[in-house]
Amino acid sequence: MNKTFFVYIMTNPRKAALYTGVTNNLPRRVYGHKEKLAPGFASRYNVTDLVYYDTAETAEAAIACEKQLKAGSRRRKIELIKSMNPTWWDLSAEL
Repeated sequence: MNKTFFVYIMTNPRKAALYTGVTNNLPRRVYGHKEKLAPGFASRYNVTDLVYYDTAETAEAAIACEKQLKAGSRRRKIELIKSMNPTWWDLSAEL
């Protein structure tokens, strides 16, 4: 059975902070961010809205994509979000 891996970007209600991550269970990970289950950047900056995600077939591919996103500029992340989600809706409801 093949697993699917996800690269995702979340933001806070003011759209000021962007958090990039990788997981093999996107609904569970988003729930963790929303409920602030772990201390850190996401909890500190109230990162609760899923605004972008993509899939990868392997953990290595997902991690490589995450590293590329993290190394890129904020502008590039915003362009990527707008290409999938121009209104910046919280996409977690469709999971």
